[in-house]
Amino acid sequence: MSSLDADTVLLSILFLVVIENALEIYISLRQVKVYQTALKVPAELKSHMGEDTFHKARKYGLDQEKFGIFKAVVMDVALLCMELYIGLIAVLWQLSVQVVDKLQWDSKNEIIVSCVFVLISNVLSTFKGLPFKIYKIFVLEETHGFNKQTARFFAWDQLKGFLVTQVLMIPITAAIIFIVQRGGDNFFIWLWIFTGVISLVLLTLYPIFIAPLFDKYTPLEKGALRQSIEDLAASLKFPLTKLFVVEGSKRSSHSNAYFYGLWNSKRIVLFDTLLLNKGKPDDSELSEEEKGKGCTDEEVLAVLGHELGHWKLGHVTKNIIIMQVHLFLMFLVFGNVFKYPPFYVAMGFQPGTRPILVGLLIVFTYVLAPYNALMNFAMTILSRRFEYQADEFAFKLGFAEQLGQALIKLNVDNLGFPVYDWLYSTWNHSHPTLLQRLNRLKELKEEKKLN
Repeated sequence: MSSLDADTVLLSILFLVVIENALEIYISLRQVKVYQTALKVPAELKSHMGEDTFHKARKYGLDQEKFGIFKAVVMDVALLCMELYIGLIAVLWQLSVQVVDKLQWDSKNEIIVSCVFVLISNVLSTFKGLPFKIYKIFVLEETHGFNKQTARFFAWDQLKGFLVTQVLMIPITAAIIFIVQRGGDNFFIWLWIFTGVISLVLLTLYPIFIAPLFDKYTPLEKGALRQSIEDLAASLKFPLTKLFVVEGSKRSSHSNAYFYGLWNSKRIVLFDTLLLNKGKPDDSELSEEEKGKGCTDEEVLAVLGHELGHWKLGHVTKNIIIMQVHLFLMFLVFGNVFKYPPFYVAMGFQPGTRPILVGLLIVFTYVLAPYNALMNFAMTILSRRFEYQADEFAFKLGFAEQLGQALIKLNVDNLGFPVYDWLYSTWNHSHPTLLQRLNRLKELKEEKKLN
């Protein structure tokens, strides 16, 4: 093996990093231009969105996009390229070996060293990203009225998040190394099965045991809304077992709703910010800016009609199947190329040192970068198709007007900007834009009249 091979690999990786981020930044700059030049409320929204709200949304979107570009230039281009060039991964691996030696553990045991490597890497990654996270929450989101976190809440939230991540990642890392070492020539099949099982387990356990560590979940109180949701679920044969409201307003004033659970045990979660006046019968304890925000019961039902459409139309199952095929292909490639020596020399390792975890990182992050970009784009297109289908499902349930009103209200409450560059939207948006969804609902109404 020549040093030329390793140099070529390193230069190729650096080239991919720069080109991929340059494309993302170019697309973002197109949207920045839209924020700067789109100064009039679209005709379809003039009765729903005032000039003041429109310009607040424009400024919020512009600030978000500029921050995203700055972060990409610093973190994803400058810092990452520097780390790759100096061989930071190899430095961290050597540091992990030294830590294991100092603790008088077996530094020849790759599983132990890999677990320490994960811990050290995650500590470094956390501190690298912390200034950007603090700025985003306490400056950007605060400026535009969305942040509800105190410094103490944020610090405790970050600590919990870090600890939970390590508790999950370290045993999974150990299992991955063990499977590769003991799985024989077809280890990638066992690795694929393992990750598939872990994914399903985490999908089931995360909302029940982990999510409540970060946010307060309470059962939705008995009343007209709860009864209507239960009736809707029953009419669709949706196996609803629990109905929660999450106190998302302690974190942010953004709103959402989702369902989770496998097989015949499903749960629906509503953000308190989704409900009109946070679902409180007395709005005296709300601030002036919170009063009147949120959706009416009928609009909440329309939103849930859309979400349950995803379930009824099998979108969740289809996504799981697609991701499992995607993972299998990635592990197949990993199994065939991860022993290629120049990969490791390019990362700064001495010839003959080939840590499995580093190989996984190289193949998944860099070797498969073009495939991942195309796959993400394909999934974005599919996601938009699923969103249209779920909207149509809610329409057929009789929620045409309520869904349109809810979409507008959520967009306004969340300061969503309604105008987008076509390339930016095509590349980034997993959901159609507000105007696209309203136009589609209008088309469905016209088709219904004709029929």
